Amino acid sequence: MKKRGIVSPMLVLGIGILAVSTASIFIRYAQDYASSLVIAFYRLGIAALVLAPVAFFRKRGELKKLSYGEILLALLSGLFLALHFVTWITSLEYTTVASSVVLVSTVPLWVALFSLFTIKEPLTRWLILGLSLALVGGVIVGVSDNCSVSVSGVVCPTFNQFFLGDVFIGDLLALFGAIMAASYLIIGRRLRNKMSLTSYVFVVYGMAAVVMLIIVLAFRQPLFGYPPMGYLWLILLALIPQLLGHSAFNWALGFLSATFVAIVLLGEPIGSTVLAYFLLEETPSWVKIVGGILIIAGIYVASLGETRNIEHIAEEPT
Repeated sequence: MKKRGIVSPMLVLGIGILAVSTASIFIRYAQDYASSLVIAFYRLGIAALVLAPVAFFRKRGELKKLSYGEILLALLSGLFLALHFVTWITSLEYTTVASSVVLVSTVPLWVALFSLFTIKEPLTRWLILGLSLALVGGVIVGVSDNCSVSVSGVVCPTFNQFFLGDVFIGDLLALFGAIMAASYLIIGRRLRNKMSLTSYVFVVYGMAAVVMLIIVLAFRQPLFGYPPMGYLWLILLALIPQLLGHSAFNWALGFLSATFVAIVLLGEPIGSTVLAYFLLEETPSWVKIVGGILIIAGIYVASLGETRNIEHIAEEPT
């Protein structure tokens, strides 16, 4: 792990949280003009184009020295990032910002689980307890989107209606997006020790953009012909949540563990829900708030063991 420099990784992560909290809002505005697939492509494509001159003129030597295995891992990370965005952004067409962001923020749990297979870490009691809390919270969030809760009781659709409902599909897409994001973070944790931030994010964002372009063309989605306001939201989405937000997280992966970086991502649901309340007039129900709190509490509990070692990890030499 790299040694920390003058800039605090926690400060950078804080800026990243503020940046990514705007993502779901920009996406909602952009969805008035373009499909979710097109939005995901432009988000990644614009970010890759902005990075291209720096990567080619300043990092060309580093890119040429990458091994076949490192390039393959970076491309795989880009694939996971593309799948994360296509599923998460699409989920916002079916469910609320609060539900989507809370469910996609289960990333730390998946990071911890995947660590069993990648770095052979045991399943601790804290992780088991955290997973249990988060699972209960996820069920509550899902039920709150499909059922009406009142003093007289809970009224839900039939079994078939529940699993065929649009909101359930949205929640499921958000959860799958979390799994893809966890895979992306784990690979980044490994590669950021060997690659500079610019080289890594250029390869990953570029690969993700290519994957999204293939998907967009396969579904025959129009890439051009949108009004200026539509392009404005797409550009803001690429510059603020992607280039500033995601790049901040990728920078921090060179100093801190993937699990800890994922833990800090828990600030996103809070910021996104607050913005959605003021800008989109989406008021979360008390049931959904309870479910979200349980998910966040579960992730926190599951990550307790990791946070105790953060200072040691951050100071560990390469």
